Amino acid sequence: MKTLLTYVSFLLLLLFISFLYGFTTSKNGLKKVKNTVIQFEEGDNNFLTHSMVDKMLIQNSEFVKNQQKRVVNLHFLETNVCGNPYVEKATVYLTIDGVLKTLINQRKPIARIVNKYESYYVDEFGIAIPLSENFSARVPLVSGVKDSEGISELIELIKKIENYDFFKKEIIGIQKNSKNEYIFIVRSGEYKVLFGKHKNVAVKFKKLIAFYNKALIDKTIKKYKTINVKYHNQVVCTKQKQDEK
Repeated sequence: MKTLLTYVSFLLLLLFISFLYGFTTSKNGLKKVKNTVIQFEEGDNNFLTHSMVDKMLIQNSEFVKNQQKRVVNLHFLETNVCGNPYVEKATVYLTIDGVLKTLINQRKPIARIVNKYESYYVDEFGIAIPLSENFSARVPLVSGVKDSEGISELIELIKKIENYDFFKKEIIGIQKNSKNEYIFIVRSGEYKVLFGKHKNVAVKFKKLIAFYNKALIDKTIKKYKTINVKYHNQVVCTKQKQDEK
């Protein structure tokens, strides 16, 4: 008898809690969204503005503010925000007090591809990012890369460049010619670095570092027209015309 009473008491308690939870949830669902808060994760990308994100928080042809919480489809809103080409990841949720919060990670461009008919950024995953009127990313300008295979190789090369603080700032442009050889445009002068094909990359950068360490110290770096690291165990340079006379 005691066991049966305990069982009935537990069942009644469970029903009461379920009723209380349902009542509270229903009452809470009738409350309206009183405000929206948009937060961008830390970074220097400003492709999106708060007003641009507001335009994505539309449900049933209306902005979500002042809609009842129970009719707000968080999955729909989150999918809508994530569908923007500038968004890498987004989280949309409602707080207990009726604030709709949107946390956004914007895509981080690592290069700007420029071809005859188009120009766009790519991120580290090879995802294309359209140009923006709000923000211009300071990334290398790349020409001669035309397909997904070329972009994958380019990303590998840029990641290697980013391993060196000096070259990350020094290399401002990358050209790829018909022989699939890379040419670097640099910040410190009008000369070009003939890097060659995407082979023995670490060795080539090691040669470049040794060359720069010498040329920057003796201030001869701006006398050169090209710096060629394509060949094994050597750096071949050509000088500007005025220095060849």
